[in-house]
Amino acid sequence: MCGPLRKAEQLPTIHKLSNGVRVVCDPIDGLETLALSVVAGRGARSEDESRSGWSHLLEHMVFKGAGQRSAKDIVEVVEAEGGQINAATGYERTSFQVRALKGGLDLGSAVLADLVQRPTMDRADLVREIQVVGQEIAEAADTPDDLVFEMAQEAAFGAQPLGRSILGSDASIGKASSAALSEWRATLYAPANLIISASGAVDEDELLALAERDFGQAAGEGAPSPDEAAFVGGLRVAAKALEQANLVFLLPAVGVRDDRYFTLRLFAEILGGGMASRLFQEAREKRGLAYAVDAYSETYADTGVLGVFAGCAAGDAAELAKVAAGEIRGMAERIEASELSRAKAQLKASMFMAREQPLSRTEQAASQVLLFDRTLPTAELAGEIDAVSAADIMALGEWMLAPRRAAASVLGPKAALKAAEAFEAALTR
Repeated sequence: MCGPLRKAEQLPTIHKLSNGVRVVCDPIDGLETLALSVVAGRGARSEDESRSGWSHLLEHMVFKGAGQRSAKDIVEVVEAEGGQINAATGYERTSFQVRALKGGLDLGSAVLADLVQRPTMDRADLVREIQVVGQEIAEAADTPDDLVFEMAQEAAFGAQPLGRSILGSDASIGKASSAALSEWRATLYAPANLIISASGAVDEDELLALAERDFGQAAGEGAPSPDEAAFVGGLRVAAKALEQANLVFLLPAVGVRDDRYFTLRLFAEILGGGMASRLFQEAREKRGLAYAVDAYSETYADTGVLGVFAGCAAGDAAELAKVAAGEIRGMAERIEASELSRAKAQLKASMFMAREQPLSRTEQAASQVLLFDRTLPTAELAGEIDAVSAADIMALGEWMLAPRRAAASVLGPKAALKAAEAFEAALTR
């Protein structure tokens, strides 16, 4: 007897306005809420050194006043209708987001359009916001698990844009004027770089009409694609009076567009993605070297890194570094069928769970259109995950180890600083 027919996945629709702005519509039946994102496919990676941190500063500034609304009005008008508004700046994209009740698309589109296209950029507001971002920079410097990652990023990519903090420096953001920041906004949020993405309780005809109304007149030339990045590697250590040592170890890896993207994701999952991972079992369960230890992959359009993060007692840092290096080397030599199966299940579960949240769907769809000029069916992505073999993962491990380059950062008591050299030495042994 035949079972029930499985409904085919309904992919988001993609449209392009005459000025190049792309619109992605992803309705979900039965929801009473929606998510709307306006995503610019440029971020801190498009900055030169003199403008380091300007993309993030700009994200702050547009909320100080836009269109006919004050900073208070922007938040109040959205929250009065039960909505939430937020934004985020990354290396390769800047995103403005509204979560709202059904029927809130009109207001959300109008507010986000003002933020992206008509910020007031008041000079007095800029002076204050430079101070605010300066405090954010100082806070990051005082937060060990923020600072150690910034140190690792610099070690991996050096003076390239990917090696600089998204926040910039006091010196670089202090150079920003209202006029210069407005010019940067026109470049960063140019129509060819913009994606309007909506998911949940949305109507396609309404979304297209609003996109045309609010973004159809946008003009300007966008920032060119960033130069290709190169992993340079190196060590960054800093002594600080902390109870624990904070460690980050990085290897060069592949980018999102690489065919080995999911191989990298599975590599990181097996290495340190959960309590059953190799690092957790070896470093914590068997040796008691750390309470927190995990592996991750950070990917960009053209490059990426495999990372390991851990916090441990200073006296255990060097030994933990050797364990991390040994487990990475071991990944290039043997992959068990059971751990590969577990990693695939975990990766697919996280992907499917994200598909059940409107905001995750809007952001994911926008990213896919920016990278591939299309949205990717869940079945296609699951198929790519399933197709990865143990041999693929071991081959990627050999590829990442072959250049004999690594980046490492250590922040904490002086006794822990030798862990950076210990990782490098153990990795290349």
